[in-house]
Amino acid sequence: MSNLHHLRAAVLGLAVSLAASAALAQGGISQSMLTKIKKDNAQNASDRILSNAMARYNINDLALRANNPASRDVWFSNEVPSKGISDQKQSGRCWLFSGLNVMRAKMIKNYSLGEFQFSQAYVFFYDQLEKSNLFLQAVVDNAKDPIDSQQNAWLFQHPLSDGGTFCGVRDLVSKYGLVPAEVMPETTSANNTSRMSQLISLKLREFALELRSMVAAGKKPAAIEARKAEQLSTVWHMLSICLGTPPEKFTWTRRDASGKAVDTREYTPRQFFEEYVGGDLKNDFVMLMNDPSRPYYKVYTVDMDRHVYDAPDWTYLNLPMDEIEDIAIASIKDSTMMYMSCDVGKFYDAKSGVLSLDNYDYGELLGTTFGMNKADRIRTGASASSHAMTLMAVDLATDGKAMKWKVENSWGPTAGQKGHLIMTDGWFREYLFRLVPEKKYVPEATLQLMNQTPVRLPAWDPLFQGEE
Repeated sequence: MSNLHHLRAAVLGLAVSLAASAALAQGGISQSMLTKIKKDNAQNASDRILSNAMARYNINDLALRANNPASRDVWFSNEVPSKGISDQKQSGRCWLFSGLNVMRAKMIKNYSLGEFQFSQAYVFFYDQLEKSNLFLQAVVDNAKDPIDSQQNAWLFQHPLSDGGTFCGVRDLVSKYGLVPAEVMPETTSANNTSRMSQLISLKLREFALELRSMVAAGKKPAAIEARKAEQLSTVWHMLSICLGTPPEKFTWTRRDASGKAVDTREYTPRQFFEEYVGGDLKNDFVMLMNDPSRPYYKVYTVDMDRHVYDAPDWTYLNLPMDEIEDIAIASIKDSTMMYMSCDVGKFYDAKSGVLSLDNYDYGELLGTTFGMNKADRIRTGASASSHAMTLMAVDLATDGKAMKWKVENSWGPTAGQKGHLIMTDGWFREYLFRLVPEKKYVPEATLQLMNQTPVRLPAWDPLFQGEE
């Protein structure tokens, strides 16, 4: 290349660099812009008082509306009885507690029991084992793609979690059954899952690289499957040390509400489930969603949103809130609790246990407005389902419309209203996302909509992270 060509290339490069620098400068905060911003925000006496208060108190304390009547109204026209509050401690197992609470409420009612809990640790053990297999097999399925493909990048970022959805409860309990809490009690690692999950995730990533290497080397599927089984044996060992070993058989005495022994028998976990819960978990329930950012009356399924590899992905019907509320009311009137999930951190007053849009006036405090609706918040990642609970009560007005709702939570008996939370209907409509009723409470025309081919959404869709 001649010197002239070198010179032309250098000049062109300099021109491109200068143009890029000019574009960046135009998008930055200039001195004139900063001067105007400061001028627009010269503090007055009220601002100084608020700033002084904010230095000592948190935003929620200052924004709290002291005379919100919702914090004192605890009456409900229709309520399903509840006995005993569970506590997920420092774990993301709300989905599991909520699903099991739906089942235990029926068992308590049908057998006139006192307080009773299923073992969360038992189901969680198999949840972590199945999720480990889900990850490892997905790695094998995608091993011929680059490790930095979007699918593989997502997989390696999410090898294992303690969060989940109702489909996990459905598939795990159907496959492995249930045991009473005293048969496999909680452990420190069950109550505080983070360190255990970190260590198993680290091992799973190591195993995944090995499996990718086997695929790249052309190893036969049988050899890869055999090695995966050995890897899962290591995971089982780690889980059994942290959570205990799941029983294959156990003896349990059923007692009535007064504590009197009624029946003593030996069970397998599957026999215990069939005896005291039964039914077809995979077909008796329907999963509903309220997502106004997507078309209603459509069925959606979320890739990799499942707990068990050989089970279907989480599939739901998107409905308007009016129809979801009608279904929820019908279920509660028939004394049947439901799995639900919501964005629990929004407008939550921990002292009263009430979730209300009128709890806090953030706009008045900060001198602005917050104008996004539910669809806008979903599209921008400002709101999503974060916590699962058990819907158990509704307070109806004379016209039959809901005024407020009540849930059984899994934060222990001292949180909220003796372990329960109350939601105004305005809050419920804005921040409820998922509801799982029994099909018998859903109109037939609505059930028929589930027969359509689902729209498949990617695993990394921000709305569909597991409840914690």
